[in-house]
Amino acid sequence: MPEPIDPTEFRGRGVGTSDSVSVNPIFERPGEATDLPKSRLPKSESFPDTAYQIVHDEAMLDGNSRLNLATFVGTWMDDQAVRLYTEAADKNMIDKDEYPQTAAIETRCWTMLADLWNAPDSRRAIGTSTIGSSEACMLGGLALKRRWQKRRRSEGKSTEAPNIVLSSAVQVCWEKFCNYFEVEARYVPITLEHRTLDGHDLDKYVDENTIGVVAIMGVTYTGAYEPVADIGAALDRIAEETGVDVPIHVDGASGAMIAPFCQPDLVWDFRLDRVASISTSGHKYGLVYPGVGWVVWRDKDALPDELVFYVSYLGGNMPTFALNFSRPGAQVLLQYYMFLRLGFDGYKRVQEESLAVARYLAHELAKMPAFELWNDGADIPVFAWMLKKGYTDKWNLYDLSDRLRMKGWLVPAYPLPDDLTDITVQRIVVRNGLSHDLASALLAAIRTEVDFLDRLEAPVPREGQPVLFHH
Repeated sequence: MPEPIDPTEFRGRGVGTSDSVSVNPIFERPGEATDLPKSRLPKSESFPDTAYQIVHDEAMLDGNSRLNLATFVGTWMDDQAVRLYTEAADKNMIDKDEYPQTAAIETRCWTMLADLWNAPDSRRAIGTSTIGSSEACMLGGLALKRRWQKRRRSEGKSTEAPNIVLSSAVQVCWEKFCNYFEVEARYVPITLEHRTLDGHDLDKYVDENTIGVVAIMGVTYTGAYEPVADIGAALDRIAEETGVDVPIHVDGASGAMIAPFCQPDLVWDFRLDRVASISTSGHKYGLVYPGVGWVVWRDKDALPDELVFYVSYLGGNMPTFALNFSRPGAQVLLQYYMFLRLGFDGYKRVQEESLAVARYLAHELAKMPAFELWNDGADIPVFAWMLKKGYTDKWNLYDLSDRLRMKGWLVPAYPLPDDLTDITVQRIVVRNGLSHDLASALLAAIRTEVDFLDRLEAPVPREGQPVLFHH
């Protein structure tokens, strides 16, 4: 039997160990270390090209972002945007005194969104950029809580037990909000009869301690819109019967940048008097690289003034409201670039193309005997499907997800939320850059892998099969 290999024997020859990374001999220079530690600061310097090559090579092990159909986050921008990104990388969004023009551009962006979302008067609206829609949601929720507290105090009532009403399919950022800001989460379960929060039985969850109801324009699990107008109508009935007047925050992480362009007649935004605030992700269907989000309140009355800090710049005051302090200003400039670059018509064309690809994929998958659609991508360019009941006992959607991952495609499989956890779905998110050609290649891969799995003579072996995808 051969002697076991001692990995330390190879140190200094461009071969790393589990505790170090190694330098390719092509990039070595006399006197420079060839092994660099992974978990402690290296003792000495490296040449820039060497450090770059090490980081570059490690990053290659990540997946191909264009083939990642699990994420909603943008993965492509044009060369001019990349150049602008590089030029603005040093700008700190919070430093409005040093970067007043970036601050002014931020205001232009959320004012444009207020107008896009039909605020009664975009000049009286107020908004802010954020790191992403999670921070934007938390700011929207925090404003709801403070408004409720102010009203309760003015009425001489307790402020000790605030709650917020949510769909059980809500994104995890709302769970964080409830945890961090001590608000009881009241989850309305989705069911086969009520696949979204649609106002059904809302009176069982809303009471005088409810700070607001969250309506999702593009549920993370499936991409379906929650009918904001129906939720508003249910809250109108509750107000008439009980006097409990509850506002709505629209979590439009994805749909708020789809519906205005592709479903303009759908009433979901500030046209509904109960909608107090709307949030979105600029880095999703706003078509910007990660991390920028936006939140807009219908008017200054919807945002309690004590939550706003005023920063002096150019002899005037700029309101600021954020959980984060120092954060990149470059993405705000990228958002403004995209607004100027595309305009309304350009966004409409881009989003309609993504919807067309999503519907094409859904239509073709629905033809396959193995699958049943949960939804068809008619809302945002996202859809999910199930394995038909009784189709096979040899494989499941987790197995198909694993097979597709081997070909570079990341198409997640996961259970639906509480009360429907026995249903597993797969989901595809179509983003700008997933062309019809790439979609056809994906369909070919799915058909090939389904055929492979169908031809197995025995079930795929598995132990526990954990869910690796998280929302």
